[in-house]
Amino acid sequence: MADTDGKKGAKGKDKPGKKTDKGAAKEKEKGDKDEGAGAMIPIFLSSKSQAIFSCVAEEDVTEDNPHKLVPTEAIRQDMRERAAISDFHPVKQLILDYPGEEVLLIYDADFKYGQNFVLVGSEEEKLKIIRPIPEEPEGEEEALPEGVERVEGVEVEAAEQVVYEYIPPVAKEWVSQGSDREIEESSWAESEQKIHITIKRLRRDFGAPVHFSDRDADDAKDGYVECVSFEDKSFALKRMELDKDVQAVSTHADQGSQTEWKHPCNKYTQYAPREFNEEERQKILSSETINTFVNGVTPRFELALQQNEIMDVFQDDWNELGNEDDTFGSKSDNHLKEYQSFTDLHFSRDKVLTWVEWHPTIKGCIAVSCAESMAFDERIDNASKILMSQSLVLIWSFSDPIHPQILLEAPEDVFCFKFNPSDPNIIAGGCVSGQIVLWDISKHIDRLKNTQQGKQSKTKNMINVPGFDDGDLSDKTPVVRYCASAAIEHGHKSAVADIQWLPDHMEVNRFGVIVENRNLQCCQLLTASTDGNIAVWDTRPGKGQTQAPEANSPFGVATTFKHLDLTWKPVIKIQMNRLEGSGNYGPVRVSLQERQGDRTLYEKMHQDGGGDGGLQRQESNVGGGLSLRASSAKDKKPLEGATTKFYVGTEEGELIYADMKLEKDPDSGRMVPPSPDYVRSFHDRSINTLERSPFFKDIVLVIGGWNFSIWKEGRESKPLLVSSASPKQLTCGHWSPTRPAVFYLGTAEGNIDVWDLLDRTHEASLTQNISTSAITRVYPWHLSSKQQLLAASDKVGTLHILEVPWTLRNISHGEVSSVSSYFEREDRRQEYQETRVSFHQQNKQKLEAEEAERKMAQPPEPTTEELEATMEGLWVEYVEDEKKFLMELGLLEESDQPLPEV
Repeated sequence: MADTDGKKGAKGKDKPGKKTDKGAAKEKEKGDKDEGAGAMIPIFLSSKSQAIFSCVAEEDVTEDNPHKLVPTEAIRQDMRERAAISDFHPVKQLILDYPGEEVLLIYDADFKYGQNFVLVGSEEEKLKIIRPIPEEPEGEEEALPEGVERVEGVEVEAAEQVVYEYIPPVAKEWVSQGSDREIEESSWAESEQKIHITIKRLRRDFGAPVHFSDRDADDAKDGYVECVSFEDKSFALKRMELDKDVQAVSTHADQGSQTEWKHPCNKYTQYAPREFNEEERQKILSSETINTFVNGVTPRFELALQQNEIMDVFQDDWNELGNEDDTFGSKSDNHLKEYQSFTDLHFSRDKVLTWVEWHPTIKGCIAVSCAESMAFDERIDNASKILMSQSLVLIWSFSDPIHPQILLEAPEDVFCFKFNPSDPNIIAGGCVSGQIVLWDISKHIDRLKNTQQGKQSKTKNMINVPGFDDGDLSDKTPVVRYCASAAIEHGHKSAVADIQWLPDHMEVNRFGVIVENRNLQCCQLLTASTDGNIAVWDTRPGKGQTQAPEANSPFGVATTFKHLDLTWKPVIKIQMNRLEGSGNYGPVRVSLQERQGDRTLYEKMHQDGGGDGGLQRQESNVGGGLSLRASSAKDKKPLEGATTKFYVGTEEGELIYADMKLEKDPDSGRMVPPSPDYVRSFHDRSINTLERSPFFKDIVLVIGGWNFSIWKEGRESKPLLVSSASPKQLTCGHWSPTRPAVFYLGTAEGNIDVWDLLDRTHEASLTQNISTSAITRVYPWHLSSKQQLLAASDKVGTLHILEVPWTLRNISHGEVSSVSSYFEREDRRQEYQETRVSFHQQNKQKLEAEEAERKMAQPPEPTTEELEATMEGLWVEYVEDEKKFLMELGLLEESDQPLPEV
């Protein structure tokens, strides 16, 4: 201990000697500091608070100059403005009661007190720190303890001085106390000599063929080694006590019997009632017995009739009681409830939300595309302004309704986009310029999953107050740039109106034939544009292309589809030529019969031996089939049963049924798309919705103008159902994913109409106002059996999320068969009408042909008797006319005598 004290004395570099008065003063000051340690309050100041009070660490305050005086009124003003966000909020009462005008802050660089700053909580401690007690010079009188007076003539003896002398330590020889032996005994060392065995094989035996055969183990010596079990005496197992019970039961036997079934047949019998004759009836009616019976039952019969008039005795009172579903918020509530709404003041405000898509796998994530609310002429006039603004697709999460989670940047405004069903990290979009772009958000997918699981930190979810947000804790929304874009010369010449991923079990070759996709990954896109073309795009690298290696792009752009950027060409382009005259139709919507997830045809083809193998899905690290090279067309077989016919909706309200399989032109010999099978026009404006029912593949919902129609594939003449003209224009629509009889319509006045075909077919079952502007798109999404959401976007940049009530999402018993029967009845009605119309047309044509033949036929020549009779009749008419004429002139008087007969 003496050495240790001596070492501490040497650290201060004090000369050996007695303890001076200066050291005593220092010890007193140290004791005073220990007493005032309770007034030292540790406090954490963020970088923003440091900047406000000019006490930035390592700039305004340092380890050498740690003191900073802050005005008390400034701290109080900060607490009034920032409230609970202020860093001085934990010591609010201390600041309010502080008597001084300035508060002392001490910078704690080593976090000695647990925080980066220390707040001095009393005025006395502040003065002791900033104004320390000066050291008394040598020669002054020694201060006496408190309460002791100095007496003249009496000298105070000096305290005994203690001299600390430093003695350096001396190295001593190490003496073993037995610990080395314990270490040696506890350590392990090899005690037995190792056995080395070398096994070699002749070199000529390497790679030689091996032949296996069967033989008996007894034929060869040491043919087998028998391992006989033996009891290990050194092994002991303690038996545990177990509770077991046994119960005897009788023997059971399962037997069955079946009665003989006979062919059922309908039988009936009929007999004539026995009637009294007139004499017997008079005898019975005049008898005393019947009179007594009638007089006895008449009062009771009249009473029963009166009771039936007053109330229904057969009414079940229990059925008339209140139902639990009739209360608010129960299953009988059939109104759409506002669940959440999304809008961004910078990116989507006062813009048109052109498309809405739910994330296929992550619940609570939805994406919307924004575009300028301008017509074509306005876009031309404001081209420079549009080029300077960003064109984005916003991905929202329910966990943060204020800030979008990811921003997808595009070269132009995006009119439509789709998530890849096989890999939702890949997103394809169509721009107003006619370009097709691809995004890869795989690097940011953890951000969506974390927000979906609610794992964000509290600082990220807090709303930043302007001027008080911490720059180090800010969470900026990532902007993902498109990783591939189609070449302008190979893309569409007009805006892309519709885009779809082809199902993962099929693909389309360059001849328009549907073939099997053995990889079972969505790798082809179908796009439609108003330039009159429908194109199919393939995202896989071709024969002359190589897969781009993984590399870090300087701009953070993914290299997933680098092989397609600015060189992407469509596999096939189908031009929609008009049936009459020149020009093309302007397709805006396309509907194929095959849908994602329905692999019935593919599985049937491989079960029948049509393919080389079963379902062999190859997983890819990146989407779109990048790691899968497009196989040769010779290896692909046509998908049996898949039709190449599809529906097309045009911007003029026409519904087209066409074929994508190319045909050879007899004049030029080139492969050209065939003419459409038929074109029907039942809508006054552009078709905005062309969607097949999720329950019936051949039922198509078409919306355009002021009405909607429901078509059945195979029925060409008329739709099954055509609505009457709506007061406002219909802008969008969508089938319900859980109920086959329900679909939703959006109107130009901001309403959502809910139609239930089982309830009524002449008007909507429910009409509810959602927005003050037009609804641009509705998209329901089924989350679970207890919740279904409906996304509705409008023209002012707001995305509304509505909760679908129980009556509109829960399918009733037998609803599928009821709706199917309704469509079949309408189909039979259409067939009957077509038959009657065809019959009348044929009858009319037959009558017109007979009339024409009758007119064209030569009349027969009359006989001599017929000619004489005709001439005689004409002569009599002439004589009568002559007589009347002469009488009118007064040249002939009427006589009673008749004229002589001729």
